[in-house]
Amino acid sequence: MSIITLNKATKLELLKFSKPATRTFWITSISFFLCFFAWFGIVPFMPDVVKDLGLTPDQKWNSIILAVSGTVFARLLIGKLTDKYGPRLCYTWLLIIGAIPVILIGFVQTPLQFLICRLFIGFIGASFVITQVHTSIMFAPSIVGTANATSAGWGNLGGGANRLGMPIIAAAVVSFGIAEQADAWRYSMIIAGIICFLMGIVYYFFTQDTLNGNFKDLKAKGQMPTAKKDQVGFLEVLKDYRVWILFFVYAASFGIELTVYGTMDDYLQNTFQLKRVTAGNIVLSFALMNIFARTLGGFFGDRFGNKYGLRGRVIFLALILALEGIMLATFSSITILSVGIAFLIAFSLTVQMAEGATFSVVPFINKKAIGSISGIVGAGGNVGAFFAAMLLKSKSAIAEKTAIAANQGMSQDIIEAAQSAASSTAVSSGYFIIGGVILAASAITLAIKFSTEEETETTELKTEPTLILADK
Repeated sequence: MSIITLNKATKLELLKFSKPATRTFWITSISFFLCFFAWFGIVPFMPDVVKDLGLTPDQKWNSIILAVSGTVFARLLIGKLTDKYGPRLCYTWLLIIGAIPVILIGFVQTPLQFLICRLFIGFIGASFVITQVHTSIMFAPSIVGTANATSAGWGNLGGGANRLGMPIIAAAVVSFGIAEQADAWRYSMIIAGIICFLMGIVYYFFTQDTLNGNFKDLKAKGQMPTAKKDQVGFLEVLKDYRVWILFFVYAASFGIELTVYGTMDDYLQNTFQLKRVTAGNIVLSFALMNIFARTLGGFFGDRFGNKYGLRGRVIFLALILALEGIMLATFSSITILSVGIAFLIAFSLTVQMAEGATFSVVPFINKKAIGSISGIVGAGGNVGAFFAAMLLKSKSAIAEKTAIAANQGMSQDIIEAAQSAASSTAVSSGYFIIGGVILAASAITLAIKFSTEEETETTELKTEPTLILADK
């Protein structure tokens, strides 16, 4: 017996906690939420960090880039490890070890120490890969897209919820007299790290790798592929062009969401003259849409798949990607706030649906190496974020320096206004370019093909995807 013949749940029954599939779904979703919460937990405190550690603008940008760069390597590695050792052990150790740099960042005293911690904190972003593997193992083809997208949506939500949660933790630390306001960000990160550590213990004791049992026990019974077969599967993954198309697709969806989320505060302030609090609340709303938007992508991916086969999943993915590109390119040229927010909401909806739709396709590429494929595709998101951030950073830096040079001798207010306008124009053009890249990704997606044998394998479970909220 191989892993692809193991029992799988055909329904996502959210309130039946006694069932291993439901219990695993919620524990992996909450773990993913906490990892993203800690990964981007420092973002709300960046003004305090800049002041406390004396970060330069370049060091601030570099910390953003390092935070997403470290995740690339971690995701590539964790996918292979998950195929070999199972999601339960891999998630347990990722949470426990990943908690260390989260805690240590609360003790940094220099910019270099801060940058190193941000690099290693990024490793917990690999939690996404394990989450997708675990839900792919637990749920049948008819519902796997919905399950993957819903669990992933909770994780992405953590990246936005920290804008509310971290300041609340900081306020509690100050109100209880544990620390002064200037050091509250340090204690908040330490607390987030401790919670991740404790969640690792929960993961070990309350989840299992599959509905049939853990990888270790199944291997002892001869019911799992051997290490040699795993290795061959990984080589096959590297040679499969479809994996690299999905790598590009995820770079054009999740990678762009990360970049836009990280740059939108300043862009809204510079373009529409909003206050920082107002801009931050708009971006928070953008992140909170992950509660339902990513699930929609997986749900419709399943619906298209159940009706039109695996090709249907690909077609839906291409369509939603095209809409994502159009929404971002259009948003980049808008100067009216109300219209801009409407297109920003549309972009948020489509980019998150595209992420969900991507992982409604991933489980069907090579079922013997779901972890490896998820790792490569997941890493694509961070590679996309890296290059998009580098594009926006370079365009903005050049434009701002030119504006400052052109207004030398003028008042500080005039220089700042010119710098703000230059940054807005530069980032706007960057968004437009990125929109074009997304449209290219949409076209390339259609090149993904499946064999007749692969199509046939998915017909054994044609049940409509079901999302059960309560017992009937």
